[in-house]
Amino acid sequence: MIGKLRWGVDGLLDRIRPSRIRPTAPPETFVDGEGREVRVRPYREEDFAGLVEMYHEFDPELRAQGTPPVGTENIEAWIDDLLDGVNVVAIHDGQPVGHVSFVPDGIDRHELAIFVHQEYQHAGVGSRLMANGLGYAREQGVRYVWLTVESRNRGIQRFYSHAGFSTVSPMGAAHRMSRTL
Repeated sequence: MIGKLRWGVDGLLDRIRPSRIRPTAPPETFVDGEGREVRVRPYREEDFAGLVEMYHEFDPELRAQGTPPVGTENIEAWIDDLLDGVNVVAIHDGQPVGHVSFVPDGIDRHELAIFVHQEYQHAGVGSRLMANGLGYAREQGVRYVWLTVESRNRGIQRFYSHAGFSTVSPMGAAHRMSRTL
């Protein structure tokens, strides 16, 4: 009886508490929570126009800390800056639906930026994209990753915690989180 009760509690916790996001080397193809086949792989030059389109369609209400920027020229310039680092994309039906970037900050560290198109959020795409991004970044020699997150956004802070990030500066409007690879 105790074994059955324990299994039931563990099963319930597994459903309400997401599992850890562990670095995985891309490419990976999976079916998301909405039944769509999504491929996660390193960025290619032919993805540029699709990324511009994805960011152009990005819901302005979901923007954080001014990103992604608004306007095609601003988006193109911003993506160009992101491409200085390690980049991984999530692709569905030939178009980017998610993007993670690790941009060098000049002191042997990399700033993480991750975006998933609003129609693909809460379906497992972000978790798989993060796992593959971290794995690929590690393969490419990235060792220390940091990010800032708005202090009021507890949900995304939990997401980053599940990906191994710890809060290193919890003060002000934005928290800094980091992890090593």
